[in-house]
Amino acid sequence: MTSIVFMGTPAFSAPILRMLHEEGYHILAVVTQPDRPVGRKKVLTPPPVKEEAVRLGLHVIQPEKLRGSAELDEILALNPDLVITAAFGQILPKELLEAPRLGCINVHASLLPLYRGGAPIHQAIIDGQATTGVTIMYMAEKLDAGDIISQQEIAIEDTDHTGSMFDKLSDVGRELLKDTLPSIIAGTNERIVQDESKVTYARNISREQERINWQQDARTIYNQVRGLHPWPVAYTTFDEGIFKIWWAQIGTTANNATPGEVVAIAKDYFEIATGEGGSLAVLDLQPAGKKRMSANEYLRGTGSKLQIGDRFE
Repeated sequence: MTSIVFMGTPAFSAPILRMLHEEGYHILAVVTQPDRPVGRKKVLTPPPVKEEAVRLGLHVIQPEKLRGSAELDEILALNPDLVITAAFGQILPKELLEAPRLGCINVHASLLPLYRGGAPIHQAIIDGQATTGVTIMYMAEKLDAGDIISQQEIAIEDTDHTGSMFDKLSDVGRELLKDTLPSIIAGTNERIVQDESKVTYARNISREQERINWQQDARTIYNQVRGLHPWPVAYTTFDEGIFKIWWAQIGTTANNATPGEVVAIAKDYFEIATGEGGSLAVLDLQPAGKKRMSANEYLRGTGSKLQIGDRFE
């Protein structure tokens, strides 16, 4: 029986681990990131993959840093036939990449060579892409540059955001890996070299990428908002404080206002002028020092003094 070490961390990876267990693969260990403090109270919280592994009764390894660690020695000593990663969050050292008989493969949430890196789902939505997908690939020392084994495309709907696409792509990745693994184990799978001329990158989201530039057109800002929902969330500034915009729609108020100015206020939303005479209708938000709330709640409370012409920076 083929022995596997599975490596993953977020909720995206948990259904993939569950599939491997349900299909009867021999999982020697599950490697995931350490527990981290979460929320304002900094409660130490295990990653979703650890929670799933514990539920399934699997051995869990949590290296702070894999390279040169005792945990790496432990993984190598297990002598797995195959290592499978899915959003693990660390670079695999060369000695691990070369150890398994069947190699190391990765479930990557893009159609490689597009969007190599740690934030392919976020970036595809921010860029306004109509499609994305999942790639099963061999891992190499260079980031996401290994040979492609299989791929599946999926549409990005106009109302999709990073959270919804994480769920959809996790399902696609689970099924694609399920269908692809038998050929990998049998040694009959394809190996397609990536076209380096078509490479694009999706590096981890920076704080600067989260900040809204109201000079941009409404479509671009809408894509930014949904690409950063539900994490890490787009923001602007208002009354010298951070003002998060959790959800919005492209507005309908034509205007010649300065980008960033409030141009319409209704019961359940307000609109902010964008570049090219457009606007963004804010529906779900979080003022500085406050909880997340609907625009309706905001306009009845903290934002009751909001007026046409007020400026978001």
